[in-house]
Amino acid sequence: MIHAEGVAEVTDANFDGEVLAAELPVLVEFTADWCGPCRQLAPVLSAIAAEEAGRIKVVQIDVDANPGITSRYAVLSMPTLMVFRSGEPVKSMVGARPKRRLLQELEDVFETV
Repeated sequence: MIHAEGVAEVTDANFDGEVLAAELPVLVEFTADWCGPCRQLAPVLSAIAAEEAGRIKVVQIDVDANPGITSRYAVLSMPTLMVFRSGEPVKSMVGARPKRRLLQELEDVFETV
């Protein structure tokens, strides 16, 4: 898995506790080693995790190693970014994007924190 610095990795085993039970909204990147756009997204996720630490939790899950969660949320393309709030998915985005655009897409999530 392409690991973004400062971003925790979750698995099928700990997903419910780390994501669904989290107090903050959680941005989950579904990623894989073979995913080129995931490499581009890694520094963006690292920056957001550091800059928005009190407002959103950022985690990654390797789709190849964690097929249970991947199929539970019907993730077919990498990278898929999903935002969870209070145990429910509230937003889904597919594909890499620059930091500024991702922050714009997350504004509604931040407004309700």
